[in-house]
Amino acid sequence: MTEKDGIPPPETTSKSAAKKIQSKRGKQPSTQEYVDGILGGSIPFLSRAITLVESTRPKHQEQANEILKACLPYANKSIRIGITGVPGVGKSTFIEAFGKHLTSKGKKVAVLAVDPSSSVNRGSILGDKTRMEQLVTDQNAFIRPSPSGTSLGGVAQKTRESIILCEAAGFDTIIIETVGVGQSETMVHSMVDFFLLLKIAGAGDELQGIKRGIIEMADSIVINKADGENVKNTKIAKVEFNRALHLYPPKQSGWQPKVLTASALKNIGIDSISDMLDDYVKNTKESNYFYEKREQQNEFWLASTIKQSLQDSFFKNDQIQLALSKELENVKNGVSTPFSSAKSLLKLYNDKA
Repeated sequence: MTEKDGIPPPETTSKSAAKKIQSKRGKQPSTQEYVDGILGGSIPFLSRAITLVESTRPKHQEQANEILKACLPYANKSIRIGITGVPGVGKSTFIEAFGKHLTSKGKKVAVLAVDPSSSVNRGSILGDKTRMEQLVTDQNAFIRPSPSGTSLGGVAQKTRESIILCEAAGFDTIIIETVGVGQSETMVHSMVDFFLLLKIAGAGDELQGIKRGIIEMADSIVINKADGENVKNTKIAKVEFNRALHLYPPKQSGWQPKVLTASALKNIGIDSISDMLDDYVKNTKESNYFYEKREQQNEFWLASTIKQSLQDSFFKNDQIQLALSKELENVKNGVSTPFSSAKSLLKLYNDKA
């Protein structure tokens, strides 16, 4: 028994057309095409522009800076919200419920993630896009996981630049999610207007949260999973957190942080959180604190970017790399102190600059 040849498929695309499609796919859009696409609300152009921002290639960085400069006049018109909480607190479920609530009110929501721990498989943010099944299909929402990396400052800087692109694309609410471990909360706090801390009752981490100082940064504490048998524990936790908040000095904004309860899974309390956010924005804009904070954040990121650039330039220098290995040996053998070795290396770098 022999196998017969099948029917050959029809040639629906001419060879010339196929070449045009292939060349178009491989062609990098111009800066103006990127800018026009972003300002027109094109998600593909926005995604590709963020990829350029995340790239470490000099050519990509150069074009990314050109795009950012062109988009800057159309940015700074959103409300930036930072959301943090330890793994398991229900951040993905909460952000989806909160995001859907906002889009139902006609808002356009972008969710960005700061998760440097993803490179060592400790974070969960990179899987959030698959868990936010409803929000990810919402035409008025955009979800972008962060690049994995070991440099928190680098990841945070790229996230802040991504905010500018999202705002230029017409997103009026930017949610910045952090994994909730390490120093990522501080970085997120320095790039948002409102900082929300998610907690759960009965987890035994209330006092730990106070020690870490995260509560001091929070503009609101939301106790999630307030449903079923956990409602009683949630009410107790709300009283405890309210007491804790009164131990801290008044905020510069004049805002008294609120403690609310919610069940993102059951969609309970989400509207109250949205109303509270509106009150915060209204109050801080009336007092001008909203704009003053933005200016302070710009100053912080200017200094932070300079420091990061100088550090990168220093350690990537070939002569420094050679001298550094020798100085490490000197310190190890007790010939030099870390401080004198550092001075020698800095002098070498400055002399060669």
